Amino acid sequence: MEIETSRFGVLSVDEERMMTFPRGLLGFPSHTRFALIQTGQGNYFFWLQSVDDPNLAFVVTDPTTFFKDYDVALRDETVAELDLSDLKFIQVFVICNKVGDWLTGNLLGPIVVNAANRLAQQVVLTEKKWTTRQPLLRLQAEVALAKSA
Repeated sequence: MEIETSRFGVLSVDEERMMTFPRGLLGFPSHTRFALIQTGQGNYFFWLQSVDDPNLAFVVTDPTTFFKDYDVALRDETVAELDLSDLKFIQVFVICNKVGDWLTGNLLGPIVVNAANRLAQQVVLTEKKWTTRQPLLRLQAEVALAKSA
C-alpha cells in the first residue's frame, strides 16, 4: 500500500506493517489506521505514521529496550477487543518526545498491538512506577567546532 507522509514523501508500506486502532490514539480518536515505519536497520525507533493524515506521525520504541522489567498488565476487556487469543503475539510500543536534553517515553500510555491481526490500542496504566515522560536517553548536544586561528 502507498501512503503519503510529510516527512518521507510517498512510501510503499507492506500490509503487515499496518495497524488498526478501532478507538484511535488518545487525543486522536478519528485516526484509526497507522503504519509502522522503520527508518534503518538496527534502529530502536520507528515512525507510527497515520495512513489518512500525512502530517500525523509519532516516534515510537519498544520500552523493554530501555527497561527490561517493563510490563503491561492488560484488562480482560483489552484482551477481548484486540482478539488476543495467544499472549505471545503482544507487541508494545511507547510514544517518544523530546523534553529538554532527554528523549522520553510515555510509559503510562503504551500502545499494545496484536501482531497476529494488527489490531492495536493505546492503554492507560495505573501503576505509578512509570511516567508519561520517562527518560529513555540523554540526547547528545551538538558540539560547536572551534575556529582555527
